[in-house]
Amino acid sequence: MKSLIIIILSVFTIQLNAQDILMSPNANISFFSSTPIEDIAAKSDKAVAAINVKTKDVFFKVQMSSFVFKKSLMQEHFNENYIESEKYPTGTLKGKINEDVDLTKNGTYNVTVTGDFTIHGVTQNRIFPGTIVVSDGQLEITCAFDVKLADYKIEIPTVVLKNIAESVAVKVNGVLKPLPPK
Repeated sequence: MKSLIIIILSVFTIQLNAQDILMSPNANISFFSSTPIEDIAAKSDKAVAAINVKTKDVFFKVQMSSFVFKKSLMQEHFNENYIESEKYPTGTLKGKINEDVDLTKNGTYNVTVTGDFTIHGVTQNRIFPGTIVVSDGQLEITCAFDVKLADYKIEIPTVVLKNIAESVAVKVNGVLKPLPPK
């Protein structure tokens, strides 16, 4: 856990107080793809998320192999053929909240995050809409967005082209809490 905290702190480039950083070692990320032939769904509850409430810096990281599917064959194809988890083991977002919100005060905030989103070795600068609920020093985050597979050079073999949608719906949620005192 200490090495994880060091990695998170290194993402934030200015001098920080630990109480300014809220994190979750188990944020949830799920995705869903629907076609007339087959629905594909997977989820991971092993994403790491961090937000600096003062600077509004945001960081997410997920091990691609942590996604669990209902069918083990889908999971195997996802990791070996499509996302190539051994070659591209993580998905990340390094960004910043655009709105001038005070994340130290209780409330519900509709926000957008602009940042570098990387999967399958491809990085794109994107804007993500989301909601942050601040309640007594912790943040609950939710976000939904689409990922076009071609934008990230994820190739689908012609044989299964009708089984997999060109765009995948992604949902993110998690509860971030202050880092424990040293």
